[in-house]
Amino acid sequence: MTEKLAVEGGVPVRQKPFPHWPIWDDTEEKLLLEVLHSGDWGALTGTKVQAFERTFADFQQAKHGVCVVNGTAALELALRAVGVGPGDEVITTPYTFIATANAVTLIGAIPVFVDIEPETATIDVDQIEEAITPKTKAILPVHIAGQPANMDGILAIAQKHHLRVVEDACQSWGAEWRGQRVGALGDLGTFSFQASKNITAGEGGIIVTNDDQLADLCWSLHNVGRRKGGLWYEHVRQGGNYRMTEWQGAILLAQLERADDLARRRQQNAAYLAEALQSIPGIEPLKVDPRVTRHAWHLFIFRYKREAFGGLPRHEFIAALEAEGIPCTPGYVPLNESPAVLEGLQQLQPFRSDIPVPRACPVAERLSKDEAVWLPQNLLLGGNREINDIIEAIAKIKRCLK
Repeated sequence: MTEKLAVEGGVPVRQKPFPHWPIWDDTEEKLLLEVLHSGDWGALTGTKVQAFERTFADFQQAKHGVCVVNGTAALELALRAVGVGPGDEVITTPYTFIATANAVTLIGAIPVFVDIEPETATIDVDQIEEAITPKTKAILPVHIAGQPANMDGILAIAQKHHLRVVEDACQSWGAEWRGQRVGALGDLGTFSFQASKNITAGEGGIIVTNDDQLADLCWSLHNVGRRKGGLWYEHVRQGGNYRMTEWQGAILLAQLERADDLARRRQQNAAYLAEALQSIPGIEPLKVDPRVTRHAWHLFIFRYKREAFGGLPRHEFIAALEAEGIPCTPGYVPLNESPAVLEGLQQLQPFRSDIPVPRACPVAERLSKDEAVWLPQNLLLGGNREINDIIEAIAKIKRCLK
């Protein structure tokens, strides 16, 4: 009997769902009930957010943590804390969620995009220095999909040019560069707890740092410009109410308890999957930099080479893979071409007439438009059967196109 793709009416490789996300148990319920019965539902009077700030900072090997409403707010406040303001330039990557660029433009600054490394999809350190101008204030590397960027190179450049470093670690809880967890490698690091994230409360974020003064400044900015120990209506700087609720703090404390176990499962499954996919011509998993001692695996990204699949366009390959029961997406649109980013830059024109036009980033553009296929993190939480089904589904598409 001739094998037939599911998209053409054949039997799908996988007919069962992958592990559901988020994962929770009685621990979340217990802690939520503690908040309910305490009557202290806000972080200013409760204990859960403060406990999570301490616990998560320890988890990331940082001295301080300041919880905020989401990862975007964490980025925005961190940039403000290191002195980025209207007209300044921030070097970052176009291969990231739009919040990375929005956080820059929303405070009146300009994102300057640098292309990515073809093998890791993280910012290409060799291209950073040529993007530095007298208006450059900070570097904003993104630890994409859970893989840390080249922090050795980034920190060396920052030190040489007297720039600040804010790590966008919103996809990299527990990830390590040379045995040190990301977030406090630079001046400040930011994390997200949005619904899809590996540690989640539906929404939420945190800023971590080893710098006492920056920690106090972030606390002030997220708490309406108050100062620690000051009067309730004493506001020493402009700030907003970016405080996390006790409900989120409670859930995050519970989520953190199982984070290491789930991370180990993702790590094991990702290694198995990457090794197996390398044997399928036209499928190239992103490589892990040998200096990355722990990858968070928020996403498993591989490059799809259409020429090895008879010229089948990527969107048709993705449709075929999904029909076989494997959830997947094409991922990001390159931010250097994003209408939303271009709109943000246009709105800054009255304040700075010489805004640089976003440069071409061919590696990121090719990955975004033609090659990238994303598998979400919950696909890595099953056993060998789940991973083997992913491998078989891709191999089946390959076989049927011969």
